[in-house]
Amino acid sequence: MATIELRDVTKVFDRPSFTASMGGGGRGIPGSQADRAFAERVTTQARSEYESKLGQGDKIMALDGVNATFPDGQTVAVVGPSGCGKSTLLRVVSGLDTQFSGQVLYDGQDMAEVPVKDRFIGMVFQNYALYPHFQSKGNLGFFFQVRHRPDAEAEERIRVTADMMGIDFKLLLDRKPGTLSGGQQQRVAIARALVRQPKLFLFDEPLSNLDAKLRTQTRVEIKRLLNRFKITAIYVTHDQVEAMALGDLIAVMRAGKIEQMSGYQDLRDNPHTSFVAGFLGRPPMNLLAGSIAEGALQLAGASVPLPDAIKTQVQNGQEIVLGVRPESMRWSASERVKPGEIHLRGMAESVEPDMAFRTQTIYTRSGELFYAVTGSLDDAVSVGDPIEVALPSDGLYFFDAKTDRRMV
Repeated sequence: MATIELRDVTKVFDRPSFTASMGGGGRGIPGSQADRAFAERVTTQARSEYESKLGQGDKIMALDGVNATFPDGQTVAVVGPSGCGKSTLLRVVSGLDTQFSGQVLYDGQDMAEVPVKDRFIGMVFQNYALYPHFQSKGNLGFFFQVRHRPDAEAEERIRVTADMMGIDFKLLLDRKPGTLSGGQQQRVAIARALVRQPKLFLFDEPLSNLDAKLRTQTRVEIKRLLNRFKITAIYVTHDQVEAMALGDLIAVMRAGKIEQMSGYQDLRDNPHTSFVAGFLGRPPMNLLAGSIAEGALQLAGASVPLPDAIKTQVQNGQEIVLGVRPESMRWSASERVKPGEIHLRGMAESVEPDMAFRTQTIYTRSGELFYAVTGSLDDAVSVGDPIEVALPSDGLYFFDAKTDRRMV
């Protein structure tokens, strides 16, 4: 186990490398139509931010002065839109990429001159990266073979690792990767990383190629192993469910920077920027654009009073983004808004029921504003219905539209 520190780490790509790294946006992200639409939006936003920098030359910063500490024995899930630098971060930490400025330290030791093979890292990739001509046992034992370690040591470590992976794992040892399912191949890849007794686990979207059921099963298995051995781990993922389930901490990345790193609940309750607020949650926080007039925030015909602490920070005409969680908003299909409530009148554009939790999410449009409201499945609403939405008197977040920073 080890504490990993990044000190002012900056990684610069040339334009062709950057273009290849941008990938396919949010199309491969599982979830509802709204989830995928949101993924496309944040990916387009990230691409736009990078393209604005590209106009300054042929270089682009994949990592932009990153400072972070990954605590000993904890799992940090790294999330963010495509092209934000997540996989580059793993390559720098592992030593696979050495062309960067700044420092990477393991337990205070600068790793600049330490090769990858001596860092005691276990890596698990999205595409499994197994040797196809070896049986699973050969994949696990290759580490010992190239280091000329005794056969007896290799046999014992493979046996112990197979016991850790579950009783049915031993049935996979005599089979080649081509005869295994995707889930089985990923289990072998995890075991291959574990057999090395690593100080650090690095996961690069390891479950992306699995179907929903296998993702859940393998996620549970990874969580069990991480809890058992308390190995420091950095887990890159697009999936918020994986991040919540596996991460002791979650780092939200954007345009080569870590915007905020904390526990999931703290990120939801205390987002530092509107990007963090609008990235986490299913559905994420609504971000409603408005402007200041007569000491209040005006948006879509509604006037939102400002807390006293916010009033001193704004001026007339200033653009402000109001953040409000979908579950904090109350809605009805009829005019049942209480006197004095802040409310919006809108129309339901899409309705997504969640039968398991007896809730539904109504995607609503009020003028130029588009937002989500969650409520009980018992209240009938259809696409095209007019609805009244009441905003809570508390639980409102205010962000400066220019700086993206939360106003507190």
